[in-house]
Amino acid sequence: MNKDIEYFGIGISHLVFDVTDSDGNHHQFKNNTSGFKKFVKLLGQQSHCVMEATGYYHYQLAYFLLESGIRLSVENPLSVKRFIQMKLSKVKTDKSDSRLICEYAKQVELRIWKGNSGHQRECLQMTRLLSVYIKQSTMLKNKLHGEAVLGNPSKAVAGSLKRSLKQVQKEIGTLEEKLLALVKQEHQDVLTRLKTIPGIGNKTAVMLVVLTDGFERFTSGGELCSYAGLTPVIRKSGSSVNGRSRISKMANQKLRNLLFMCSFNACKYNRACREIYERIVAKGKSKKLALIAVCNKLLKQAFAIAKSGLVFDQEYKSTLVRN
Repeated sequence: MNKDIEYFGIGISHLVFDVTDSDGNHHQFKNNTSGFKKFVKLLGQQSHCVMEATGYYHYQLAYFLLESGIRLSVENPLSVKRFIQMKLSKVKTDKSDSRLICEYAKQVELRIWKGNSGHQRECLQMTRLLSVYIKQSTMLKNKLHGEAVLGNPSKAVAGSLKRSLKQVQKEIGTLEEKLLALVKQEHQDVLTRLKTIPGIGNKTAVMLVVLTDGFERFTSGGELCSYAGLTPVIRKSGSSVNGRSRISKMANQKLRNLLFMCSFNACKYNRACREIYERIVAKGKSKKLALIAVCNKLLKQAFAIAKSGLVFDQEYKSTLVRN
């Protein structure tokens, strides 16, 4: 902890946010632009604000502080929760949260939050809405199938479901086109080269670029795999604890699920991925474990392609060739 820095722990709810500083002083502000401006007046050059990622409620304040040049950290809610549990706190309010977040800030190594560009935020918004529409499409298809299985489906019900499904699929198509155009504005070159990797199609390439911000936020393939939750968590302690290694569930689930779906095709058409899969299965390991290893390999290939300016070539030992 830097003793010259004044920490501000922030607990955020829908309408207000509570703030506790390093001296224990408590303040409460409205969770809107007016409240943000009043809060910033308390801050100086040595101020460091810390909050947890609370769904959507923290975004406006976080970007306001970022644009105001305030040092800010947005922490994983689970990390903060574990710290609060360690303190054996029996009180759970926004005021108590802000105090404990301030204590947390004093004792851990904080990472400065950089946020996303306007372009990236729009891409992520489209991605989230696409996810909602795809779930709705699947639900409507299942409902249509269920009505048909029952026999003599109502014409009114079937007609309504079909119209709804058609509209949702139309929205999906429109959003996918807009997302592709938006991604091409910033990452056309990376997008083109990613599609040279066997097992990665057009939609997957687009999603990889969006979810990794064009791979700009990562410095190594290992770091990216950890972000996707594709690296094992070892559970061993002394002679009594020797649990099975598992992948992390605290990482980016959407990216992990996307790669898992790609792993099936990668096992067929991507030589390096197929060799890893066959080698692990031959050792008697589970097919799921082998597919996770394929996901790991596929993501590292994507990272190498994105960072090197190369395109994929299965005949080349390093799997890469100059573009």
